[in-house]
Amino acid sequence: MAEAQRDKQEAIRDFADYVSPSKAKLYLDMGFDFVPGRREGSRVWDLDGSRSFINCHASVFNLGYRPPRMVAALKEALERLDIGDYVLMSEARAALARRLAELTPGDITYSMFLPCGSEAVDVAIKLARGYTGRPGVVSAVGAYHGLTGLAMAAGDPHYRERCGPVTPGFSQVPFGDVEAVASAVDGSTAAVIMETIPSTAGILIPPPDYFPRLRDVCDRAGALLIIDEVQAGLGRTGRLWAIDEWGVVPDVLVLGKAMSGGVYPMSATCYRRKLQAFFDVDPFVHVSTFGGADVGCAVAMAMLDEITEPAFLSHVNEMAHRFEDGLARLRERHANVVVEVRQRGLMIGLEMVSSSCGPLLTQGLARRGVLALFANNRPSTLMIKPPLIITAEEVDEVLGALDQALPGVAGALTAAKASETG
Repeated sequence: MAEAQRDKQEAIRDFADYVSPSKAKLYLDMGFDFVPGRREGSRVWDLDGSRSFINCHASVFNLGYRPPRMVAALKEALERLDIGDYVLMSEARAALARRLAELTPGDITYSMFLPCGSEAVDVAIKLARGYTGRPGVVSAVGAYHGLTGLAMAAGDPHYRERCGPVTPGFSQVPFGDVEAVASAVDGSTAAVIMETIPSTAGILIPPPDYFPRLRDVCDRAGALLIIDEVQAGLGRTGRLWAIDEWGVVPDVLVLGKAMSGGVYPMSATCYRRKLQAFFDVDPFVHVSTFGGADVGCAVAMAMLDEITEPAFLSHVNEMAHRFEDGLARLRERHANVVVEVRQRGLMIGLEMVSSSCGPLLTQGLARRGVLALFANNRPSTLMIKPPLIITAEEVDEVLGALDQALPGVAGALTAAKASETG
């Protein structure tokens, strides 16, 4: 144990000295001197083995840490493949794209593969602008679509305000407000881009008619509808695609994070057949050196095999109901802190009384073996996104940690109010 502790302290020093001193300081100031070591299923252990955490910030790890099926697929692929040559045709890319065409809504036919969700959003916006010949892009206030150029421009200003001039052509409206979208969309609008359920904005659930009306607004204006399911897709909401709840076929569907199985970086921009006209003019208008790596495609195929098994989504929904029942009881018991639970499947937002609650609860849960983060663009919300393979016992463990941590949040709020009035 002493040697493991020395290894951990060395890792912390090296991280501070050579990676990010500001991040290291932030973690240590919070009392979170955690370095991931062993990882398996829903849990990750500290490098010195002294404690473990259930990961409830698991957008990448939908299938848990080191999912056996994906690890086996990667090992097998490495015996005969590498990343492939991005300028040549690829059997692995072709097979994965065909599978996605079979699974995605409506007439979505083609897929371009990238290493991360940000680049996949960049491609979606480039495609929309190139296809329509228009510059305008409408997104939601508080959105998060990534941190590269066009993706960052479509997100919350917080992520771009220190990075120089804002890319022109982008505007934002409140999520869930169709009238605001209709007012913002005009003859210069190339696309409306929305997360199906915005995560960083606080797990916002749209009104029942929101996406059907959004589809109509775009159709009437000749604009494309881009749906970002980097976080909400691939089974997270209890459906294969979150947008299926609203029966809407987008023009472009963006996927990422969970596509990798947590073992290889993969994302995809999937689009309807008519939009191929943009790439027909120049098939190499966007290339990505590491996009659609052959070995990564093998991993993504294994991921799709797993989440399309008949029992998989049944398990997701069963665990979702267990969370729903438990959180309803917690809301009653801690009504002085918790004001609302927003949930679709295993994508859950715990809304609390003030913006200070999210950081406080994040810290309180960490002390009790649960990793869950507050929504950066709405810190009054705690995001609960466990691995989709979470067990009933682990759900109860998370609920128990919340039950223990919430009184501490209430106490901190009381103390802060007393300090203000005193």
